[in-house]
Amino acid sequence: MSARILIAEDDPKQAHLIQVYLEREGHSVLVVNDGRRALEQSRSRKPDLLVLDVMMPGVDGLDVCRIVRAESDVPILLLTARSTEDDKLLGLDLGADDYVTKPFSPRELAARVRALLRRAGKTAPGSAAPRVVGDLVIDAARFEVRVNGRPVLLTAKEFGILETLAAEPGRVFTRGQIIDRAFGFDHHVLDRTVDAHVMHLRRKIEDDPLQPRYVQTVYGRGYRLAES
Repeated sequence: MSARILIAEDDPKQAHLIQVYLEREGHSVLVVNDGRRALEQSRSRKPDLLVLDVMMPGVDGLDVCRIVRAESDVPILLLTARSTEDDKLLGLDLGADDYVTKPFSPRELAARVRALLRRAGKTAPGSAAPRVVGDLVIDAARFEVRVNGRPVLLTAKEFGILETLAAEPGRVFTRGQIIDRAFGFDHHVLDRTVDAHVMHLRRKIEDDPLQPRYVQTVYGRGYRLAES
């Protein structure tokens, strides 16, 4: 089910990338570049979800969050470069439902948007069905992974890589494609960084990380997720 999403982000490149990923999910997306416009459009358009950058000119994202929350129960996702616990708690105390720290993966952001919309009853049941490969279950809507029924705690980057591969099981993704899809705005990523994250991912989901069943290496090309 399509949702109406308002993005308030003053960096045009970041705003465009978020818009592209959310539109791929089937949502209708409106982008504004400052807090005052965010308040105006929130009141006039009545979106189903707000994505607010904390650092914006004029009225910042925290003030927008506080004002919108006093007027509406619309789900709010904050984007912030502030990573301390106090900063995160402040956003939640002001009424945000979730937050993502920069740099972040747009696939992680899309997954968190799905989870917020699901909790708000804005998505159709089963619209984001978990992907199952053998005993591996990848639930992007809940941002969860299970192996043999056991929950596995992944980092955002590990989840982004796994979700990228799970989008098309059997397809080989180059390291460059994985960086683009799973690492998003973090441009200081090398091929060997991807390899390191894959190694950690395998340690968490594979019975034998040296002979992986799920995340397979295609030498000279990249990685793929097994089809079954």
